[in-house]
Amino acid sequence: MGLNYQAVSWNRQKKRYDLVILLAVLVSLISICLFQWWLHPDITLETLLLRATSVTAFLMLHFILSIGPLARLDSRFLPLLYNRRHLGVAMFIIAATHGLLALIQFHSLGDQPILTSMFLANPDYGSLKEFPFQVLGFFALIILFLMAASSHDFWLKVLSPRLWKALHMSVYMAYVLIVAHVALGALQYESQELLRYLLLFGFVFIAGLHFAAARASSREALTSSEWVKAVAVADLEEGCAKVVLVGEEEIAIFLNRGKVSAVNNQCKHQQGPIGEGQIINGCITCPWHGYQYLPENGQSPPPFKEQLKTYYLKLEQEEIWVNPHSPGEGVLIEPINLSKDG
Repeated sequence: MGLNYQAVSWNRQKKRYDLVILLAVLVSLISICLFQWWLHPDITLETLLLRATSVTAFLMLHFILSIGPLARLDSRFLPLLYNRRHLGVAMFIIAATHGLLALIQFHSLGDQPILTSMFLANPDYGSLKEFPFQVLGFFALIILFLMAASSHDFWLKVLSPRLWKALHMSVYMAYVLIVAHVALGALQYESQELLRYLLLFGFVFIAGLHFAAARASSREALTSSEWVKAVAVADLEEGCAKVVLVGEEEIAIFLNRGKVSAVNNQCKHQQGPIGEGQIINGCITCPWHGYQYLPENGQSPPPFKEQLKTYYLKLEQEEIWVNPHSPGEGVLIEPINLSKDG
């Protein structure tokens, strides 16, 4: 967050992250190609590339969907969460390559246009076994394209944070479509039961991770009332926050130089997790893109105008209590001074 627009440069961490993505993709593609070639020496190059790109993209999607719940369960995964945008775009490129290869190989030599052939060549939409599974992959790829194309902040401003987030939550719909695409497609013609178990394991793993993360959050959820006991003073860490869920309000309670303040946990930029950020130069700094807010009033420092909800706090017997009924966005609330209050 700065006063002037400037080109975004890749720092050392981002360069290392992107290099790891590139190396992992290359290792996956090469390994799968060599393995398939070893199993099927007569395999064609087209089929080899189809399988390598499909498996690589599918593995990447599983990894991407794992990052969010893992970060909620263990803060050591947060660096992956903050930089997963490039991983998502890279996954889409691999998936799009697979889709383009499939269209060329299976539909380019017919007497119909490619897309028409994909939708109409197999009309058995009422059959589970003979269902035209490529259509499922096509719609999943459309969702992944919209997510990759709208990943730039320009689209966030145009679409609004709420709509932008809703669009990117559709990744779960894309995942379901891809699982069905694989189950009704490649696995119908595979004799090895292991592949079916691996697909089931992947689905259960993703669902289990999200269930565990939701359960961990629900344990910390507090019942909404006039005043709610939120966190012990001993659990607060200087410059950091403790996040509590009170009814439908997700509140980040920050300790800043001995003073305690509370703001809403969603950044106004991309609804990022404010509570996972730190206080830098006296400002709460969102970990996603560096948007900043003053802890005592939730206001961005001038000339910026973003504002967060603030909440009243009180101290009782070394416990911080919060009133979940915010007086509004940008409202100045005097912080609890721990040194003054003993």
